[in-house]
Amino acid sequence: MKLRSLVLPILAITLILTIWLSYDVYQLAAQQQLWGHRPLVLFVSAWAFLVLGSVLLRSKISGREPDWRRLGLATSSGVLLGLGFPGIIPFPVLLFVGFIPLLVLEAELSGQPRAGRKIFTSAYFTFVTWNILTTWWVANSAMAAGIFAIAANSLFMAVVFWLFHRTRKAKPKLGYLPLIAYWLSFEYLHLNWDLTWPWLTLGNGFAQFPAWVQWYEYTGVFGGGLLILIMNVLLFRQWQRHRNGEAANRRQWAILAALMVLPSLWSLWRYSGYEDQGKPAEVVVVQPNYEPHYEKFNIPEGIQIDHFLELTARLTDSLTDYVVYPETSFGFVETSRINEYGPIERMRQFMQQFPNLKIITGLEAYHDFKPGEPHSDAVRTRNRGAATVYFETLNAAVQLSNDTQEVPVYKKSKLVPGPEKFPLKKFLFFMEAAVDHLGGTTAGLGTQPERDVFASNSGRIGPAICYESVFGEYYTGYVRKGAQAIFIMTNDGWWDDTPGHRQHLQFASLRAIETRRSIARSANTGISAFINQRGDILQPTRYGETAVIRDTILLNDAVTVYVVWGDLIARIAVFTTLLLLLNLVARGRGRQL
Repeated sequence: MKLRSLVLPILAITLILTIWLSYDVYQLAAQQQLWGHRPLVLFVSAWAFLVLGSVLLRSKISGREPDWRRLGLATSSGVLLGLGFPGIIPFPVLLFVGFIPLLVLEAELSGQPRAGRKIFTSAYFTFVTWNILTTWWVANSAMAAGIFAIAANSLFMAVVFWLFHRTRKAKPKLGYLPLIAYWLSFEYLHLNWDLTWPWLTLGNGFAQFPAWVQWYEYTGVFGGGLLILIMNVLLFRQWQRHRNGEAANRRQWAILAALMVLPSLWSLWRYSGYEDQGKPAEVVVVQPNYEPHYEKFNIPEGIQIDHFLELTARLTDSLTDYVVYPETSFGFVETSRINEYGPIERMRQFMQQFPNLKIITGLEAYHDFKPGEPHSDAVRTRNRGAATVYFETLNAAVQLSNDTQEVPVYKKSKLVPGPEKFPLKKFLFFMEAAVDHLGGTTAGLGTQPERDVFASNSGRIGPAICYESVFGEYYTGYVRKGAQAIFIMTNDGWWDDTPGHRQHLQFASLRAIETRRSIARSANTGISAFINQRGDILQPTRYGETAVIRDTILLNDAVTVYVVWGDLIARIAVFTTLLLLLNLVARGRGRQL
């Protein structure tokens, strides 16, 4: 009863906060002002109100005291996973114990009536908590998108955990192998389907500490995820033995110690001894700092190109090889007429002062399909007199060079679900009319099946646009095409000054380690920086500042094990998952017979 009396004031406070912040966010949007950290407080208060309110309501209906232990364990896992991930503290060692309270809960609920439903709802609560604490900032780009990302991603995670429970119940001898296989398979699926949202891939949790994970050049982030899951399982088993009064398993403690210490020690040794390889290239990175919601796309392009070139001139000289501009810096231009486009003409005039200079920039573009040319899935139509023109729109990157008038175009191909791509179009076809009526489009953006590399006399550069820098195996496609360095073009101001843009930058450090490729990163606003081949972030700019930075990067030709094999650990997990699920289905059918 004491706990119940404490919960009522908390309910009142969270309700007031939810109503007040909802109104405040609405008012700020009407005044074209950003929300900052308000969505975090709004989501936490709204979720706390919903959960505590439902717990008290169910208790009143059933006449039983609420199961505070169940709620506490589920909350503990969500908080530990949230605090272990980049964004709040972070303290990634917490990821090694983040699943343990939920595993304790699963073990305690197993065998109870309606155990599957209780475990699913508890897991959903855990994962909503984790998602809120780490990805709440998505709401700054669009409130509905933020809510959907948290709700849907948590649902997928809860299904994975519930499926593990069902498998462990049917095949107890398998222990916790299904959890590891199912979770890694889920993360791999999340990298490779229309609703892709791999932000919380477990291996990303070490992104702020690249010195700890130099071994990602062999395993990629799935090596980190595998380590985190194994540590959780082994520590949980040791806790079970202690609780049951059993003698400590020294062998398992030795394994735990080795897993905790040896990879980190090897990584620190590799980090301290690694030196960037390759030939030098002088690179200038420009951060123009246009707020994207209300400013960037409303300022005349003539003013913007003047601003870009003024910044470029500050650090560019005859030794400069490359200048990098952010995602969607200019546009809208047809791909066959890029050289006739005003800002491009201005850039080419500027480049004449520096014969060796190349400019790589993001560009909004479109491509008109010629008669007889195959159409992409992103085809759209418009009228040109009596004729119908078929075209696709692009989030593109281009390279300008004094050596040629030809402009290579790379199409961003890992698209953000929602604003850039209508997900699961074949299954949600019935929503096309509604989306069109609301002013959107189900066509999405044009893409390409493989990565491209911008080659010149200075080197071979892989152009990665924004979201593409989160996908490890996808990113290796640039290297397999011959890229000696990667230029990341992004526009991170959509999320305001929140952890989102910092996480995005830190994930790029992992890509540098996996491929041993230097990175030049240009953000419209957010953080522009250079990243060396061991993942160190160099010369980071501040959020909300206009900046230009310059550094010498090394163009590397060496190929890592990860570039060759990609997400091998994840593919093994997928194969294991298929075997486990087939076995589970066969067992179920055998019982029916």
